[in-house]
Amino acid sequence: MPSHLFADRPAQPPEPGSVDALISQTRRLRGEVDAVRRDTVVDDDDAQGRWQRALCDLAVHHLDDLGQHLGQLKEGLPPAPQQPVEAPAVAPGATVEDRQTRVGSAEWNLLTDEVTWSEELFQIFGRSPEAGALPLDELGSTLFSEDQPLLTAMVTDCLVDGKPIDGEFRIVRADGRVRTLHMRGEPVLDSDGCTASMWAVLRDVSELRRSQRAVRESRDSFQRHREIAQTEHRLAVELQEAVLPPWRGSLRFPHDSTGALDVAAYYMPSASSALIGGDWYDALELSDGRSLLTVGDLTGHGVTATSGMAMMLGALRGMAMAGIEPGPLMGWLNQLLESSVQPALGSAVCCRYDPARRLLSWAQAGHPAPLLFRDGQGRSLQPPEGVLLGATSGAVYGQAEERLEAGDVVVLHTDGLTPRSIEFSRADGTERLLALAPRFSTARSAQECVRIVTEEFGDNEREDDACVLVARIGL
Repeated sequence: MPSHLFADRPAQPPEPGSVDALISQTRRLRGEVDAVRRDTVVDDDDAQGRWQRALCDLAVHHLDDLGQHLGQLKEGLPPAPQQPVEAPAVAPGATVEDRQTRVGSAEWNLLTDEVTWSEELFQIFGRSPEAGALPLDELGSTLFSEDQPLLTAMVTDCLVDGKPIDGEFRIVRADGRVRTLHMRGEPVLDSDGCTASMWAVLRDVSELRRSQRAVRESRDSFQRHREIAQTEHRLAVELQEAVLPPWRGSLRFPHDSTGALDVAAYYMPSASSALIGGDWYDALELSDGRSLLTVGDLTGHGVTATSGMAMMLGALRGMAMAGIEPGPLMGWLNQLLESSVQPALGSAVCCRYDPARRLLSWAQAGHPAPLLFRDGQGRSLQPPEGVLLGATSGAVYGQAEERLEAGDVVVLHTDGLTPRSIEFSRADGTERLLALAPRFSTARSAQECVRIVTEEFGDNEREDDACVLVARIGL
C-alpha cells in the first residue's frame, strides 16, 4: 500500500456522478434503517426486541462509515505533498460526535523527528493542536497498560521488518473518556530502501464495537430466553400430559346402568403461541354411581399455569369423590386459589350427573354455561350465581339442575374455543356452537360430536388454548 504522502502520483478520483449516486443511496438507506430503529419498541423482558434494536444500531454505524468513506472518495487525495490530509467528508445525517471523532491520520518522520497529525486525530485523542502531536515513543502512554505491548510490537514490526500495521487498542483521553481505535499503516522507504517514516490512519471504532457488543449480548440473551422458554414448554407439556385424563376416544360409565354417559374430550393448543395454558377437562365415575364432568381454565401460561391447573384439578377430583356438591365445591376451589402462593384467576364449570334420575346438577365460576342439544335444537343452560375463582373472598356459588333425556348431548368448553374479539363476542361463539345442533342429532357417539366441533373451530387462529368435553346420554 503506497503512502498517502509519498505516492509517486496522486490517485485519480472516480467519476463524481457514480459516487454521488452511491452517496444518495447510502443516505436513503441510512434514513430507512434509522426509521426502523426508532419504530422498534423494546421492553425490558423482550430479548428478541433488544437484539433487533442492537442490529439496527450496528447497521446505522456501518452506513455512517460507508457514507464517510464515499465522501472521502469523492473528494479524492490532496494534490500537494507534505500537507496534512484533509478531513474526510461526513456522511449525511452523521451526528456531531461522528464529525469530530471518526478518522484521523498521522506520519512520524524518523529522519527529522517531525510528527504530523490531522485535525481529526487531535479530536480523537482529545488533545489540542497547541499541545502538539505525540511522537511514537510517547504514543503508548495514552493506551491501557494491557494494550501497550500490542502497539509496541506493531510499531517494531513495521519499522524493523517493514510489516504493515493493522490492530486495535484502547486509549484514555485527557478528559478520561475511553476510546477504541483501529490503526492501519505502513513504513515509507527512502531511495536506499531504509525506513524514512511511518504513516498511519487511525479510526475511532468505539461506537461500532459497542454496537457489535450489544448485538452479541442481546443475541446471547435472546438465545438464553429461547432455551428457557423451550425448557418451560417441555415441562408444561409433560405436566399437562401427566394431569389430564389419560383416556382417548369415547369413555362410557357407569357400565351397568341405564342412562349411562358416553363421554369424549379434546384439547386444542393455541395457534399463535407456543406456551401451554391452564385449561383442563375431566370426567370421573364417582363411588356413589354418579359422574363428574368438568372443564376450566386458569389465567397465565407455562409451568406456572399448568402447575396451578394440576393443583385445582387434583382438589376438584378429591372433593367430588368425597361427595361435595358442585356449588359448595366451587366455594372451596375459590378459597384454595385465593390462598395459593401463585395468585391467579380461574373459571370453571362442574357438573354431577345422576344416571338413575338422569339429573344434571351443576355450578359455574365465571365460565360459559353448558350447552344442551336435543332433537336437533340447542340452547345454553341458565347459569346459577358464580364469580371467577380467586376474584373475591368468601364468594357463594349457586347450583342449578337440569333433567336430561336419552339422546341428549351436553357440551362443556373453555373460553378459548370461541375467542372473543372486537368483531366477535362470547355470544357469537355460542351461536356458532348451537348451530351445530342438526349435525349432533345425527352423530352416533360423543367422539363423533367432538370431531364435529374440532372441524368447525380447529382451524381458528385462536390466541389461547381450549378444551371441549361432550357427554351423550345413553338409552
